[in-house]
Amino acid sequence: MAVGSGSLPTLHPVAGVRLGTVSAGIKTPGRKDLVLLELAQGAHCAAVFTRNAFCAAPVTVAREHLQRCQAQPRYLLVNTGNANAGTGERGVAAARDTAAAVAAVAGVEPDQVLPFSTGVIGEPLPVHAIQQAVPAAFAALTADGWAQAAAGIMTTDTRPKAHSLRFTVADREYTLTGMAKGAGMIRPNMATMLAYLATDMAVAPDLLQRILAAAVESSFNRITVDGDTSTNDACVLAATGLAGNPLVIDPDSPQCIALRDALEQLCLVLAQGLVRDGEGASKFVTVQVNGGNSEQECLDVAFTIAHSPLVKTALFASDPNWGRLLAAIGRAPLERLQVDRVSVYLNEVLIAAGGCRADSYTEEQGVAAMAPEEITIRIELDRGASTATVWTTDFSYDYVRINAEYRS
Repeated sequence: MAVGSGSLPTLHPVAGVRLGTVSAGIKTPGRKDLVLLELAQGAHCAAVFTRNAFCAAPVTVAREHLQRCQAQPRYLLVNTGNANAGTGERGVAAARDTAAAVAAVAGVEPDQVLPFSTGVIGEPLPVHAIQQAVPAAFAALTADGWAQAAAGIMTTDTRPKAHSLRFTVADREYTLTGMAKGAGMIRPNMATMLAYLATDMAVAPDLLQRILAAAVESSFNRITVDGDTSTNDACVLAATGLAGNPLVIDPDSPQCIALRDALEQLCLVLAQGLVRDGEGASKFVTVQVNGGNSEQECLDVAFTIAHSPLVKTALFASDPNWGRLLAAIGRAPLERLQVDRVSVYLNEVLIAAGGCRADSYTEEQGVAAMAPEEITIRIELDRGASTATVWTTDFSYDYVRINAEYRS
């Protein structure tokens, strides 16, 4: 179950990036579950990782390797079917062993390989199976491998998520392409999924990190499916420099501004794609909060609504149970909320104002507003000038089934 079209757009190759997707038989025999990304010599990388204290072994190793190779890795290795999380020192050794397997074939240092994993937590990583599949992954490398890789990194996703943009600055064309996976255990606290993005622009590593962090904050950190932050989250942005431009070091340059805008657009498309494919999702829900004293208090209200099981189950039932919305707003961590100044809308239907049901509201209006696949819940706090928007899903029977059967 998913909301909206799942068809991929045209995915433009990025000069200096090749991808290979193969089967290592990690969880399901024959399923393509191992993806290798090759980056051109000299490519710069930025990354953000999960803030979960029980971060997975590959997160630990990828962080270490990214620092040791001075943000210039040559390969990214991604496996599905096993998260290699909650596995202690044995898991760290396993992540290093898989990186070493790639390095041995490529003739590079192990520190130039970043490992990533997603899947079941607490089970030993099948290192031997991955090592055996690495040569086939090298043989499968192709510049046109984005669509296959987007499918290869999926877990409970029902469809791949990828997007691509081209933009021109000073008569020079640039490409930005990316993919992401995630359908459950989605709650922003970095990126809350795996995402791999690449551009052919030459950008200094510190500037690349800066614009990636900003793009993540306004996109991946504004989504939630179930309020759970994964142990394995990672988002990587590579800049190969093969577009031929001088290295971008000025954040106010036309090149940086254009890349920043394109990156924000790409990340937002991918982030909303994760929500549309949330586990068991039948609704794509925008929660917009206006009139706060700060963006943070708007976010506090929006996420309290988006995380409420009672709100989410009402959304699944297309039940305009506006009392659940009032209850969620009322328990958000706001100081001195004046409830008689709050207005609540479903799409454009005013359902509550002055602390109670709006005089103009009818149940028929509410039912009609809740019927579509895409719904906007708008809250007007009337206490300031700030605003914030998050995106979420409903909770369906399928969400429970998918997660109850996840290890079977």
